[in-house]
Amino acid sequence: MKLSIIIAGLLLIGIPSAFAHVSDFVGPYEIEVGWEDEPPVVGLPNFIVFHITESPSEGVKTGVTSAFKNMDVTIKFGGIDKVMDIISDPRPGHYKSKIIPTKTGSIVLQFDGEINGIPVDLTLRPEAIENTAVLDFPPRQASSNEEVGALKNAISSLQQEVSDLKSGATTIHSTTDGNAYNFAVLGLSLGAAAIILAIIAMLKRK
Repeated sequence: MKLSIIIAGLLLIGIPSAFAHVSDFVGPYEIEVGWEDEPPVVGLPNFIVFHITESPSEGVKTGVTSAFKNMDVTIKFGGIDKVMDIISDPRPGHYKSKIIPTKTGSIVLQFDGEINGIPVDLTLRPEAIENTAVLDFPPRQASSNEEVGALKNAISSLQQEVSDLKSGATTIHSTTDGNAYNFAVLGLSLGAAAIILAIIAMLKRK
């Protein structure tokens, strides 16, 4: 099995919380995040988009204006943090922040502050960043340096997942806390196994 195929499987399957748009509730408000262009690809300009709503009545959602007046979002990757610049969209409740991804793997978004007096301390993880191979046609064979770099990024992402799981920072939706934890552990185990297989495959090719 080629190293590039193994790494692709790790990035798409092994990490449990990288599914397109994700959301969670803070009091009466729902905070949803994702990428404007999916999947996000290294080197291509993109936007992280935010949709913040409240439900005044069942089945009705209303966009929250000025949601970031007293709230910040910090983007995190591999020990590097940056407070994001948020741009308001003409549509109520919609916001975005421009970004050019430079490495493959998962990012973490930390929300801190308050919305209309409701304290916010929330962590969400949008879809993982992929390399350009996802758009290449015809497919090109990755060089050894590219494969090693992708493997390093995969290991970094796995280490971040383990750290988040230990601290309870990662938001995972499930019917019960026990099922959510077991699902997270299974995902991390699959990711670790994929990395081990990738290293073995790379050594055999040398």
